[in-house]
Amino acid sequence: MNSKMIMAMAVAGALAFVTTGVAAQEMLTNEAVLKLLDAGLPAEAVVAKIKASPSQFDLSTDQLIALKNKGVPGPVLAAMLEPKAAAAAELSMDSPDPAVPHYPGVYMFGPSDQRMYRMLATASNQAKTGGIIGYALTGGIASASIKATIPGQNAKVRSGSAQPIFYMFFDESVPRNLAVGSSSVWTTGAGSVTSSPAELSLVRFTEKKGAREARVGSLNIAGSKQGVMDKDRIAFETEQVRPGVFKVMPSQALPPGEYGFIQALTGGNVSGGGGALTARVYDFSIPG
Repeated sequence: MNSKMIMAMAVAGALAFVTTGVAAQEMLTNEAVLKLLDAGLPAEAVVAKIKASPSQFDLSTDQLIALKNKGVPGPVLAAMLEPKAAAAAELSMDSPDPAVPHYPGVYMFGPSDQRMYRMLATASNQAKTGGIIGYALTGGIASASIKATIPGQNAKVRSGSAQPIFYMFFDESVPRNLAVGSSSVWTTGAGSVTSSPAELSLVRFTEKKGAREARVGSLNIAGSKQGVMDKDRIAFETEQVRPGVFKVMPSQALPPGEYGFIQALTGGNVSGGGGALTARVYDFSIPG
């Protein structure tokens, strides 16, 4: 048997070993590297294998000296020592761990199944004015209320707890290497972006046939006010988990009903009803 045949058999044996290791999802170890070299595989091929495979090397000083004494070439040792690039991270939509990067938005935490549910915003698509007769009869002394109306009698997201836990992921929480598109769900208009739960209001909706309403402004002789009235706001607690990520929970248990976090958008005019047309709502239900 000539030297070429011996080399061919050695390479074939090494390849068979490599294939078996891959099929079994075997981690490359110090012993595996020695086997590949002993089988006659060139150092360049072993280096390529190390870079392409998962590994669990013992790289203590004593082990490195032992590998060198067994004839492991310098380039192979260097490849074993070189840290591998971490797998590309991905944005999650259900991981219960707030340390994991999530798509920006509002999430309700489900304690029963230990996962997060991303809440899609519902747009306020109508404006209603209440108390307009009193406003007109009193020459503006009595206030007229501006109401934001969202479609549907009930929210699609239903909480299993009277004191649900939410997580809000703002743009700051997304690592720079993970692109989420040019537009943000937290854009409020005029170049501004919501970056804190303090910029949202938690309210209880008045339930109407096929819709839900919440006051978002008032108008009287003294002028107009835009935004959720203070007495309509429901208090909630916030805790910053990490930059751009907040844990949010109502301060007290909520009675059964329809609720939502209202994100006010700029550019509206309450006197013209625009305030009601420029709101983004993350709505949810507390079942009875």
